[in-house]
Amino acid sequence: MTHDCSFLRDLRLGENQISFGDSHRSEHAGDWGTPEDEHVRPDAVVWPESTKDVSAVLSAADENEVPVTPYAAGTSLEGNATPSRGGISLDMTRMDAVLAVRPDDFQIDVEPGILGKIVDETVAKHGLFFPPLPSSGDISTVGGMIANDASGMKTVKYGEVSDWVLELEAVLADGEIITAGSKAVKTSSGYNLKDLIVGSEGTLAVVTRATLELAGLPEQIRGGRAIFETLSDAVEAVSDAVRSGVDVATIELVDGTSAGMANAYTGSSLPDAPMVFVEFHANHGIEEEIEFCRSVFEAHDVTQFEVARGDDMDDLWQARRELAFAVQAYDPELSPLHLGDVTVPISHYPEMVRLVSRLADEHGLLIPCFGHAGDGNLHYSVLVDESDPDYIARAKDVQLEIVEKAISVGGTCTGEHGIGRGKREYLELEHGAESVEAMRRIKRALDPNDTLNPGKMFPETVGGGQMRD
Repeated sequence: MTHDCSFLRDLRLGENQISFGDSHRSEHAGDWGTPEDEHVRPDAVVWPESTKDVSAVLSAADENEVPVTPYAAGTSLEGNATPSRGGISLDMTRMDAVLAVRPDDFQIDVEPGILGKIVDETVAKHGLFFPPLPSSGDISTVGGMIANDASGMKTVKYGEVSDWVLELEAVLADGEIITAGSKAVKTSSGYNLKDLIVGSEGTLAVVTRATLELAGLPEQIRGGRAIFETLSDAVEAVSDAVRSGVDVATIELVDGTSAGMANAYTGSSLPDAPMVFVEFHANHGIEEEIEFCRSVFEAHDVTQFEVARGDDMDDLWQARRELAFAVQAYDPELSPLHLGDVTVPISHYPEMVRLVSRLADEHGLLIPCFGHAGDGNLHYSVLVDESDPDYIARAKDVQLEIVEKAISVGGTCTGEHGIGRGKREYLELEHGAESVEAMRRIKRALDPNDTLNPGKMFPETVGGGQMRD
């Protein structure tokens, strides 16, 4: 589907803010989670430099019923930033300014195109940091994190991005500019539009400014690695530690398969055994918390438990930090069919991990398993031979069984990657038909022409026209 975007030339934008060129269109045809054969080139790329620019583009696009897909770093994993219906790719990366820092209020105002690591670097001199940064915080933008309601390794202690967003400026589909939330740490005034926009993946509005809450840097930071004989021991240790109240900032699981991949990629000589990576934050008494954790792990037959600080801590964490790249590079004949991120209540975490391990054995599949175990988030990557239809069919069956199990125990099909294009089929399974229809009504009310990121969330949406019932 192609769209006439010539109206963009009539807007008061600079020549370098609009491109109809093939190279720019190809660069914006997909994100990390979209296979190349599923890329969709937009008809135009626009780089807004102000809220006024965003408003002008959305207003004109809505009037001409041309789809607009927000885009930033392109690190999303569910095709969230892929322009499924063509139209305009709205690249927000030039809106990357720090607008204000208020250390006395533990707040920072930023534009959406700023990288997460820049936020932390900016406020570090004030002894502050932004706790919910995802693992991709060095290369992903705040706008993308808000759009997906991202979370990461420290969620078990600090929560997800939505817990740290106070106020948003956003532009609706018709170009109207609104403010949602407030700079107060709490409010009970009116509908909670802020939390409606957070996690909406650019389908309801485009964020142009965010006020983020910050936290003080802990005086004591320690990190380490525990190695276990069996995967069952490792996951039971994680579940026990969380339920026992061990105060960890991070607690990550890596199964033996993933450990072997990390060893092959980094050249390390760790055993190909299940591991748990931990990090502790405190202002005092951190050694006591570490010993508490050690005692819990020892009850589950831990074979090795090392804790360090500073660069030594980073060395212990190398296998976990490099894992995503290690999985990609492990076997050139196999590719990830899907990067799963189910999340379940912590008491069900061990059974989810065992399920993935059993399904891998039963179906003859390679499924490395790891994740932000402390909040029940399980990442897994079903590796397939893309030239073998039977291989792919088996992998899809496994993916569905994992998601269905997660939802059946009160969990979710996606803890942090969002719905995008990749998980639309699970939305009704998780929320029920009535709830999904309520979501559709909200979408219709705020974007009746379905111009904002169509083809996401709801598979029946069609760009450049009203949502199909």
